[in-house]
Amino acid sequence: MTDKMDLPHAQSPSGGWGSMKGMSRILGETVPSPAVLKSLGRQNKPKGVMCVSCAWPKPANYSAFEFCENGAKATMWELTSARCTPEFWEDEAHTVTALRAWKDYDLEMTGRLTHPLRYDAATDRYQAVSWEDAFAGISSALRGLPRESAVFYASGHAGLEASYLYALLARAYGNNNLPQSSNMCHETTSVGLTKVIGSPVGTIVWDDLAKTDAFFFFGQNPGSNSPRFLHPLKDIKDRGGKIVTFNPVIEQGLVSFVDPQSPAAMLTGKETKISDQYHQLKAGGDVAAILGLCKCVVEADDTAQGEGKAAVIDHAFIQQHTIGFEEFIQSCRDTNWAEIEQESGLTESALREAAGVYIAAEKVIGVYGMGLTQHTHGALNIAMLVNLLLLRGNIGREGTGCCPVRGHSNVQGQRTVGIAEKTKLVPLDKLKELFGFDPPTKDGMNIVEAVEGLFEGKVRAFISLGGNLVRAVPDQKRMEEAWAQQDLTVMVSTKLNRSHLFPGKQAYILPCLGRFEVDVQATGNQSVTTEDSFSMINASIGEREPPSDFLKSELAIVAGIAKATLPVMPGLKWDEWTADYGLVRDLIERTYPEDFRDYNKRMYDPGGFYRGNDAHDRIWKTPEGKAVFTTPGQLTSIGFRDAPGRYRLITLRSNDQFNTTIYGYSDRLRGLKGSRDILLMCPEDIAEAGLTDQQIITLVADVDDGQDRRLAGLTLTAYKLPRGTIAGYYPECNVLMPISHYDELSKTPASKSIPVRIKQNNIG
Repeated sequence: MTDKMDLPHAQSPSGGWGSMKGMSRILGETVPSPAVLKSLGRQNKPKGVMCVSCAWPKPANYSAFEFCENGAKATMWELTSARCTPEFWEDEAHTVTALRAWKDYDLEMTGRLTHPLRYDAATDRYQAVSWEDAFAGISSALRGLPRESAVFYASGHAGLEASYLYALLARAYGNNNLPQSSNMCHETTSVGLTKVIGSPVGTIVWDDLAKTDAFFFFGQNPGSNSPRFLHPLKDIKDRGGKIVTFNPVIEQGLVSFVDPQSPAAMLTGKETKISDQYHQLKAGGDVAAILGLCKCVVEADDTAQGEGKAAVIDHAFIQQHTIGFEEFIQSCRDTNWAEIEQESGLTESALREAAGVYIAAEKVIGVYGMGLTQHTHGALNIAMLVNLLLLRGNIGREGTGCCPVRGHSNVQGQRTVGIAEKTKLVPLDKLKELFGFDPPTKDGMNIVEAVEGLFEGKVRAFISLGGNLVRAVPDQKRMEEAWAQQDLTVMVSTKLNRSHLFPGKQAYILPCLGRFEVDVQATGNQSVTTEDSFSMINASIGEREPPSDFLKSELAIVAGIAKATLPVMPGLKWDEWTADYGLVRDLIERTYPEDFRDYNKRMYDPGGFYRGNDAHDRIWKTPEGKAVFTTPGQLTSIGFRDAPGRYRLITLRSNDQFNTTIYGYSDRLRGLKGSRDILLMCPEDIAEAGLTDQQIITLVADVDDGQDRRLAGLTLTAYKLPRGTIAGYYPECNVLMPISHYDELSKTPASKSIPVRIKQNNIG
């Protein structure tokens, strides 16, 4: 534990003037029209537009400025005045091959795409194509392929309406190959939580934030990834609550915060200290750390009962609602502190201090991000957090619960309306009834299986509804080569990205409207809906003029591909659905009546309408009918052994980044700037390895599978990290991770503990 947090690289608190400067820089670089201020004023409010960045919920009692630094950056990035027109490709230097040398940032700075494009291999350039010809070419390629060889990927951005039709397109085409960005981040949540509490999503609602006594954070960074969360964190500190954080990296958003919406705080620089305790456990040490907390709770309960005092554990709740309790608490008693300290990287006294906060708090919310999910035993991490919450009945009553923090704005909602490769998650019988065809019943491919299919030559076509998949997945070099060997690649996009630079034999870029832009169809300007991390459904309606007359909405693009590709079926009314998105919402309600009751009537409710969560109401839809205590078979969530010279690599996102979108080269909240080609390492490890701060090194994956995976040209940077844990940026470090390195239960890539070795340049 760190009492006085020594942050040699952090130069300012989260929020405050630093946040304002960060937004101002993006404003200057993107040069959107002055109307962008109006758009920001409508953000995350009823009859406005839901943020295109993260999926943090929208309060019913909203403030005047209901956006954060990252949300504002994403908005300005989308509303840029820059345009990437067909003339861009006429420049002699702008061949696809030449553009591969460009940085991700520079590709996106070319601006919004204005026309549908088709790759021309003879000139190695994209050329403008009509929508009719694009749909016809895509249709011809898809119809000529074996049905199971095509994949329909979704990035997590498209609204519920387009997502529902996209899933329908894939199934009417003939497969369930519907991987989604959740496969790369929170699929561990979907699978892991379902196994232990019967819910694939978090259990809290907005009001719980104001009623909890303590937050326990694991592997989540609100300062960069969900800054609007900082306001509820400040609120709990103002009312005397506690926040305890477990994270290998000290993240400034969990250290201190200056509220940019408070004139007094901005004038005085008054900071709110966020974490009462900050525990830098080693990467993959969460299982041991949480077991240590549980061990303290069990010991405190044993002592209390022995002395005739009130129980610490909620035995009535456990007896009524759980199974596996006795076996689990026996493992708590049997595991010794030496093992826990060794595997967690934390001391017994530190864990006892943290457990003291948990025991003293009547109501606790457990918060986590990809620091828990992206390990080879990530599902065990989540099960352990649920164990901790169950011990004191901290699920299913107000002010308590499990709170996974999602990234993409509609990543959770897309799963809700059918973008899922597992047929058990989709009411196929209802689809047959509604649309008059037999949906395929064989499970489709998730991301890992789709990438493996690419490597094996089994996947011949990839349709991407948003995203930058080539850059986002593991094994980047192999992915680039395999992606370009496909018969067809189709990317629905707003800007250029690296995935466009490895076109298949036939390749199309289909430019789409942004969420802030008017979407005029036959019945007028259309609304789209999304689902946030708290299972709330919110509507957006755009008001900005599109950057080009040649753009189509995501829904219209999906319908256009479907209409051109699929045989005519009376139940598939693509033109009618494109004309009126409300008809699609009616279909969603008929398909999922319990979740979407009175959908069209409620979609503008302030804060959204709640589609419900059984675990929130202590209804456990597990096979056992109860919440499940999990007895761990190991004390680490990594799938490899430590060895001399082998390190655990964590991949990070910077403050100037949203997933693969790079806004610039400032990581203000870590005090880093100017480059993303860095490797963070603690001074003790640097000295022990015979290296020096600022030395240029090469990282090499320590995986024995015959593949050479390395990343050269990294500047070694001394940083406050646990021994044996190092850190570098995502997506650059993805080149080091094999596609086979994933959570054993969900197949989520294990990006938070990659085995690597360090080579000095020109050596090894």
